[in-house]
Amino acid sequence: MALTQDQLDFFWKNGYLSFGSVLEEEHLDLLRREYDAEFEKARRAQSVTNLAGNHGIDDKQQMLQIMQMSERNIHFRHLIYSERILDVVQDIIGPNIMLFHDQALFKPAHTGGPVFWHQDNAYWRCRPATLVSCWLTLDDVDKENGAMQVIPGSHLKPLWHERENDADLFNAEDYIETSRAVTIDLPAGGCMFHHCQTLHYTQPNTTDRQRRAFAMHFMQPGTTQQENRSNRIAVSFGHPVLRMNI
Repeated sequence: MALTQDQLDFFWKNGYLSFGSVLEEEHLDLLRREYDAEFEKARRAQSVTNLAGNHGIDDKQQMLQIMQMSERNIHFRHLIYSERILDVVQDIIGPNIMLFHDQALFKPAHTGGPVFWHQDNAYWRCRPATLVSCWLTLDDVDKENGAMQVIPGSHLKPLWHERENDADLFNAEDYIETSRAVTIDLPAGGCMFHHCQTLHYTQPNTTDRQRRAFAMHFMQPGTTQQENRSNRIAVSFGHPVLRMNI
């Protein structure tokens, strides 16, 4: 068991858990180099998305996203099979684990844009709503350079929302008590886990420190989505089974 009963109780009460470091320094250095190289390639190919209003990658505020990093880079492919991470996920959702998707999320120094308050599953529309995310940082993070902020207990009530249009992410701030937000400071190589209905947010990064993060979203086999409710999400290279207890 990777988690103590107190840690499990905390997760199910609050919808998140700060877990600390899961990467050794040598592995962390390797992932940083590979991360930077992939973003440079994506910039040149114009295949990176700016979530800060979905503006261009050269705009003033940048919240840059690469989807499915594990399909681009073998080192991030290995990371989604990390025993230390999967042990925690197993304690939360059980021994049968599939990847829903992964994404690299980069806030540059000085110009890093925000990601507004939202619940992941309000966009994903997955059933059962038991997905859990591991948000892992390659840099020291705090509130000022874009650490994750969460609303404890918000996973207990789904808040359905949509993008108002294709260019903007929904901002739930008008509907929640942001004064209850908790900031999850982490060391480089550290991670936090959160439920797919936990409200979360990251503020702009105006510091001289970049913030490189990698998110892995895990689900139980048999999970469906609203637009695909009659069929389970199929096992594939993009949705591999990471652990199975038969």
